[in-house]
Amino acid sequence: MTNDVVHPVPRTEFPNARVLEFDFPGLDVGVAEYEEGPTGCTVFHIPKLASLSIDVRGGSPGVNGQHLDAINAICFAGGSLYGLEASTGVAAELFKMRGYSTKWMDIALVSGAIIFDYGMRSNAIYPDKELGRAAVRAMRPGVFPLGARGAGRSAKASHGAGAELAGQGGAKRESGPTKILAFVVVNAYGCVVDRSGKIVRGKPTGPVPGRVPRAANTTLSLVVTNQKLDRLQLQSIGRQVHASMARGIQPFHARWDGDVNYMVSTQEVANADLDEVTLGELASDAMWDAILQSSDPPTV
Repeated sequence: MTNDVVHPVPRTEFPNARVLEFDFPGLDVGVAEYEEGPTGCTVFHIPKLASLSIDVRGGSPGVNGQHLDAINAICFAGGSLYGLEASTGVAAELFKMRGYSTKWMDIALVSGAIIFDYGMRSNAIYPDKELGRAAVRAMRPGVFPLGARGAGRSAKASHGAGAELAGQGGAKRESGPTKILAFVVVNAYGCVVDRSGKIVRGKPTGPVPGRVPRAANTTLSLVVTNQKLDRLQLQSIGRQVHASMARGIQPFHARWDGDVNYMVSTQEVANADLDEVTLGELASDAMWDAILQSSDPPTV
């Protein structure tokens, strides 16, 4: 069963979802899913051009727009490499929103990254161009659905017999005028670990002689701040946050992961009281919270 056969219908309303509410003018979030998968995509839209640095680790990444140093939209999606089509739908819908202008400065800059989410389902449904367009049409400010929603709809923590459903998470921090948002889609080879060292999602799986694990994992993350940062600072903070995530996901950056971190600044405020390393510490702490918020509580 795949898109060409069943023609799935996008779903963009999730009235019972847990959400992160945030105040960050100039950032909109859109989520769309195909229940037939289930699979989905999550779009982060910054209408005013923002500065960008991308850090790619692990052995099996899937990302487009990696050359960009400025961004209007980022699309996280399931569907493995096929899910990169969702980011083209994001670009197409933004093209429509901009009146199909082909002026150089009106071209929407879009990047996409994907997870392999076929491990928890038995069909070939993937986030396609129409789902990306639907996510853009559903965008709104200040709300980010948590858990098994959007790109995290069929995400998991751990692998093999130890895999458990995970999802997408978010958290926020502030320091003076500086705002920091952390978002993540956890589809990790490793388990999710809390600050006490306890595994809270996924189960450790010992080695199986003669078996080579499949490249079926990836964690996607995004930090957005309004603090003014130059190119080197963006790159440095992005690497700091990405490395810090190994505290909350163990093991991390394995050969069977394709981890991608986006570090974004809207370049709106100067804050002489917050240096880049401390900003990175705040963002790293928020990211750990986001990782812990990615999984829905177990039902009883």
